Amino acid sequence: MKQKVAVLGAGSWGTALAKVLVENGHEVTIWGNHPEQLAKINQEHINQPYLPNILLPEELVAEADLAKCVQNVDAVLFVVPTKAIRSVAKQLVEVMTSQPVIIHASKGLEQGSHKRLSEVLAEEIPANKRQDIVVLSGPSHAEEVAVKDITTITAASKNEDYARYVQELFMNDYFRVYTNDDVIGVETGAALKNIIALGSGAIHGLGFGDNAKAAIMTRGLAEISRLGVAMGADPLTFIGLSGVGDLIVTCTSEHSRNWRAGDLLGKGHKLEEVLENMGMVVEGVSTTKAAYELSRQLEIEMPITEAIYATLYEGKNVQDVAKNMMLREGKSEKEFSLGGNFLCHNK
Repeated sequence: MKQKVAVLGAGSWGTALAKVLVENGHEVTIWGNHPEQLAKINQEHINQPYLPNILLPEELVAEADLAKCVQNVDAVLFVVPTKAIRSVAKQLVEVMTSQPVIIHASKGLEQGSHKRLSEVLAEEIPANKRQDIVVLSGPSHAEEVAVKDITTITAASKNEDYARYVQELFMNDYFRVYTNDDVIGVETGAALKNIIALGSGAIHGLGFGDNAKAAIMTRGLAEISRLGVAMGADPLTFIGLSGVGDLIVTCTSEHSRNWRAGDLLGKGHKLEEVLENMGMVVEGVSTTKAAYELSRQLEIEMPITEAIYATLYEGKNVQDVAKNMMLREGKSEKEFSLGGNFLCHNK
């Protein structure tokens, strides 16, 4: 069934998802803040800063007026940076004329509150103004989705009907969507893998090889799982698409802005210089701070996150931090079990 969808956020991921929706036969309007960029989407069907050389469907409409973008829509898809989620949600409530399904495909934790993004959306968009809130996440590079490379992701909601609604909205022969009822696990996996991707990039920038890459990804997954389960997630989620799947794709590809930022840090560039030259938001930087603070609050050991925090926020030398990580006290690998009891507090 044809649906009317508003996509909030005209970056690479928002544009790629909008393209999928249009190609699935839906009526799609994408909202952004830069008039020149939106004009090129409407007139030339390109979004060159974010998806170079990708021709967008002529049916995709770009709109700078949020009220016009969301008029009488069936669904609203948030693909804005984490720091903008709350403010955009506040704006949305003021102009909505329907009761849409709210979907978000952003990945992070809110600074200060450490809240997951679905929690932020639930606070700002009253239940009587929306249907459900569904999380869309998984191993996916916008650049590859835009050229119809095979991709599989997850739609997560406690309400199976709405998870299936989002699944049907996006599914096609190159974009496969699975459903999941573990919203906490899907969101925490999506957010925290960006921290490990920074570390994986730094490992590369320092000149280390595949052994080091495997180590940081594997132990990174242990950290993600420990914190996620302490927050209420199902441990099995972390061996799925939004856990190990998203971790692999983000830690191994130059498409990943978090990996690229980490690579530059490993090569000796200063954080301010890296962020200035990236041209896009590097979510892992702010997520590192939120996860570090949250791990302290919940008394969860996260040595990789602590090391990356020390590099980003305390000015520690990347090479020294990596060496100190290796010289930590010896431990058992069996810090947790994927059985009935998840032993997440072992230090």
